[in-house]
Amino acid sequence: MPTLLQTVALLAISNIFMTFAWYGHLKELKEKPWLLAALISWSVALLEYLFQVPANRIGHTCYAVGQLKILQEVITLSVFVPFSILYLKEPLRLDYLWAALCLCAAVYFVFRSN
Repeated sequence: MPTLLQTVALLAISNIFMTFAWYGHLKELKEKPWLLAALISWSVALLEYLFQVPANRIGHTCYAVGQLKILQEVITLSVFVPFSILYLKEPLRLDYLWAALCLCAAVYFVFRSN
């Protein structure tokens, strides 16, 4: 499997866990004490790191750290927008489109020298 595909797949899985760790408690645990929410979020974040660390190690065999970071940000937005709309029931905002376009430009600039 190509390095880029492995990296993207692992980062996508990592970002799903990360998004739940950072924002899932806003829906599921909002009536619980914040300390309990933090402990549960940390346990979910551990799962995130189990995918994120190998993703960056694999990706770093071919890509610079800056390229990996921009790639991760694009994946984060790609996971966050559906999560916020479908899971948290937040409205779709035009600002998400503008942010996505800015990230597309960032991807272009960071990968154009490869």
